[in-house]
Amino acid sequence: MVTKIAKILLIDDDVDFVESTRMVLESKPYQVVVAHEGNEGIEKAKKEKPDLILLDVIMPVKDGFTAAEQIKADPQLSKIPVIMLTGFAAKRAGSSIPVSRGYTLETEDYIDKPVKPDELLARVAKYLTKS
Repeated sequence: MVTKIAKILLIDDDVDFVESTRMVLESKPYQVVVAHEGNEGIEKAKKEKPDLILLDVIMPVKDGFTAAEQIKADPQLSKIPVIMLTGFAAKRAGSSIPVSRGYTLETEDYIDKPVKPDELLARVAKYLTKS
């Protein structure tokens, strides 16, 4: 029997976080695709058809809240589980993004950065089994 390798799209502008998170995810049977800002993430989601999206909030060009709204509004992408990864609570003072934006999103979950590897893998597995 062939086991399907889940494809995870990681959208985050922090290169160090992306590399460490990729290593954690690839320790399991996951294929990781990376985008470094919201517009690129949406395009990669359309092209790659990931099984799950990990999406940072504070990014240049298009923030994660806006990208999540567009992903959930797109019929081709709306069923893909989205987990918001954020240090937003700690960085909020340095951002012009209102915290209330996060309350209206229809994403599946939020994880505060920094995230422990076991916690990340548990949350990812939870939403991959639902999809």
